[in-house]
Amino acid sequence: MKMSKKIAMIISFKEFKDEEYFIPRFIFKQNGCIVTTISSHKGTAIGVGGGETMVDLDFDNFNPLEFDALVFVGGSGAARFLDDEDVSRILQEAKDIVIGAICIAPAILAKNGILKGKMATVWSNNMDKSLISILEENGAEYVDLPVVTDGKIITANGPMAAKDFAEKVLEALDNN
Repeated sequence: MKMSKKIAMIISFKEFKDEEYFIPRFIFKQNGCIVTTISSHKGTAIGVGGGETMVDLDFDNFNPLEFDALVFVGGSGAARFLDDEDVSRILQEAKDIVIGAICIAPAILAKNGILKGKMATVWSNNMDKSLISILEENGAEYVDLPVVTDGKIITANGPMAAKDFAEKVLEALDNN
């Protein structure tokens, strides 16, 4: 399934989750997608595990309507986007495209009304269920699975799901 779809991967400039960025990015590129990395700043972004990547566009110069999919990468740095005005603008403009979010990033979608009435998953553990609460408080139906697809929205619960998450994003792109 080779495709030339354009995917914007949105990462935090510091402390994105390496596996949630590098694994899907590799799979997207392997399938012929054009991947653009977006963050709050241009320059070299650094992951939690020390991985580095160049940011292609900052939020000010990013138009989501030029892309077929938005993919939000998790990691502790993504928490900065929970109440970010630029991210809110991007999500409001991103109508009718595939939207993916992994790890804590589904909470960003929930806070912006994207998951209202949708099934979704998010990172949690026995000690911390706060992100599940954010999903439910914002109208999402939490599903305890590694990857959940609801229409054009794909959510995943963390790095172990990165490969399946990327494949589901490609499937959604193929169907739209």
